[in-house]
Parts: sequence; structure tokens; C-alpha cells
Amino acid sequence: MKVVVDNKIPLIREAILSLADEVLFLPGSEISNQAVRDADALIVRTRTRCDRQLLQGSRVQFIATATIGFDHIDTAYCREAGIAWTNVPGCNAASVAQYLQSIFLLLEKEKGFNLSETTLGIVGVGHVGTLVAQVAKRWGMRVLLNDPPRQEREGLGGFCSLQQLAEESDIITFHVPLIHEGAYRTYHLADDRFFQSLRRQPLLINTSRGEVVATEAIKRALGNGQIRQAVLDVWENEPHIDLDLLHHCYIGTPHIAGYSADGKANATRGALDALCRHFHLPQRYTIEPPQPKPSHIQASTLSEALLQIYNPHRDSQALKAHPERFEQLRGNYPLRREEGAYTITLNPES
Repeated sequence: MKVVVDNKIPLIREAILSLADEVLFLPGSEISNQAVRDADALIVRTRTRCDRQLLQGSRVQFIATATIGFDHIDTAYCREAGIAWTNVPGCNAASVAQYLQSIFLLLEKEKGFNLSETTLGIVGVGHVGTLVAQVAKRWGMRVLLNDPPRQEREGLGGFCSLQQLAEESDIITFHVPLIHEGAYRTYHLADDRFFQSLRRQPLLINTSRGEVVATEAIKRALGNGQIRQAVLDVWENEPHIDLDLLHHCYIGTPHIAGYSADGKANATRGALDALCRHFHLPQRYTIEPPQPKPSHIQASTLSEALLQIYNPHRDSQALKAHPERFEQLRGNYPLRREEGAYTITLNPES
């Protein structure tokens, strides 16, 4: 069996070499029709567009994307060609929730937000949005949930309209898949009309897909005060992002919200498990992230400790200093562990 693997997928090399007869590691953007022609399976990330152009004439029968999103996979073509595929839903949900938690704590520390008096609007309440809601409630925030597909399936309880969310939220965060057409379209969901519906000059956060927020519309909204500030981890036209928008963001990061080592390990493990199920292979590997050093955090408050563990300013400063290195910053992301990897000791100041 031959497998072509994105060479930026972490913690995969030893395990996949033990499973496949032949493995070809390539940068995701360089995985080509020629490279996959004699491959049985692909393990990719979002940088590889899996469509007719890539797959036609190949013997690929299985694709695993080590990501939550799968809009880079042409599912209709795969169905037509008899190619099985899988994503890893929820793999990095806790990582994105960690990113959001750090943003909330920075807003309280630096921007005068009182979290216990703040209303958070969550657009998209899947794996990630559900965990973000839990984090927000941990800090006493009021939470509004908007998810039309879930609302239709589950009834009205617990959900609100996008209009209500736009009118009542102090912070709005997007956690939706990218859908281009249909009743649940999310492409340019945050457009001029959306920004004009806002009432509380909220801060806007997007960690879902760049195309969910229209670039020119959010620039206008920042310029005319419809939103007070923006936190963006995802961008239209990545990696060639709008530099003016980047430099007007409070926090701007290179699509790394889900990039904790814990989330990466979950994604790699999920992709490998799916490969083994498809090809009936034994799962004789362990995928565990490295331990952080130091692993003991001392601080006067829990907020301080959590920002020691992860402060998004570091990633934002790196991108703003060198936006041309977007892919390098993303592809060579340093070790970042989640809260559970640490022992925290609080020493309140007397």
C-alpha cells in the first residue's frame, strides 16, 4: 500500500511508516496528480484540494483529512469516483476553545471588559461552539446561541435568531463550516447587511473559515465603528491575506487557533484510525504530544496562569511583523499544550 502524506501533519511519520509499504511525504500545496497516481490513500490538510484534477486517473481509494473542515474535498467527485473520505470532527475543538478563552481574558485585562457582564453571541454550535459556550459560562458570561440547522432539527429551545444575537451581543464569534449555497449558506455571512444590523458595537471573532467574513465589509465596519475591534485567525485568500485588515485587528493570527499539540495529536490519531479501519490494518501506534517545559505554572490568579500557558499576542505579533511568512508560521508552529497538561499553583498576593 502506498500513502501520500502532507509533510506538515505532526506526529505521523513513525506510525504511518509502520502501516504502509511506501510513504511519500510532500508539502500539502505540492501534492499533485502525478504524485498520487499510484497511491492507494492520501492523508492531507486543508492546503490540498482533493478534486477531479488531483484524483482522476489515480488508484486512490481513500482520503483522510486531519482537519475538522472538509471544504477542500470535492465530495461529489469522490462519490462519483468511488473514493471514500473522512474528516476528524471535533479533533481540535478544545484547542479553539483555549484560543477563545485566552482572547476573553485579554479583553478583560487590556480592553476593560467585565466578563461577568458581557454577552457572547456564538454563531455555529457544533463541537467547537459548544465548548466555547462552556468556556464563556466558566467566566460568567451570558451566552446566546445561533445555529439554524440545529434549531430546525432540535426545535426552538436554547437558540436565538441571528438578528437577536446581532442586537444583544458584546462579542460575536463564528464557528460555522463554509457553505456556499442553500438555506444554510455561510459564505460572507458577515457582510455589510450583517454589520449594519449590529447594535452594541461588538468585538468580532472568526476562527472558522476566512470566507465567512467578507473582507471589505469588515474593513468598512472597523472604519465606521460598527464593530469596536476584530480578532481574526482565518482570512480570505490565505496565505495572501489583506494586510490593511491584519494591521487593524486587535489580534490577527495565521490560522492556528486549533493548533495546540493536543488538537494536532487528536487529528493525526483520528486520520490514522480511519485509514486502519478502511484497509483493515492493526492499530499498533500511539500518538501523544510532547510534554511542556516547564509543566508547572505559578501565578497570582487563574487568568494570569492561563495566559502564561497560551497568550495569542505572541502569534499575532509574529504575523504582523512578517505576514509574508503566513505559511511558515503555520507550518512550523511551536509546541502549545492545553490547560490539562499543566499543574497550576495559585499564590494570591496578600
